[in-house]
Amino acid sequence: MTDENRFDRPWGSFFILDDQEHTKVKRLYVKPGQRLSYQSHVHRDEHWVVVRGVAQVTLDDVTKDYHYGEHVFIKRGTKHRLACPGQEPVEIIEVQTGDAFPEEDITRYEDDYNRAGRSD
Repeated sequence: MTDENRFDRPWGSFFILDDQEHTKVKRLYVKPGQRLSYQSHVHRDEHWVVVRGVAQVTLDDVTKDYHYGEHVFIKRGTKHRLACPGQEPVEIIEVQTGDAFPEEDITRYEDDYNRAGRSD
């Protein structure tokens, strides 16, 4: 993975592994004690597979822990959040499917880093 495919965020980082017309694949690293914004998407569904750590996932206000090898399907329009509640970082593989994959396809409802509304 090259640096041009790495994107740092306040919660950790992600790498773009593959980017095709109707599919994008990312590897996300979430630092201990951090979480992504509570958000939804208009143009894409997401499939998450936990490959390291314990992922705390919130889907439409219901929170559940997922462990190595477990997966989550997030349909477009579903409010969701990924968090790392443990001492070990969380790593997931995210497969996005849909008709467009701009980073701006994010509607934020809550954000620990004061990034409001849409965008990244």
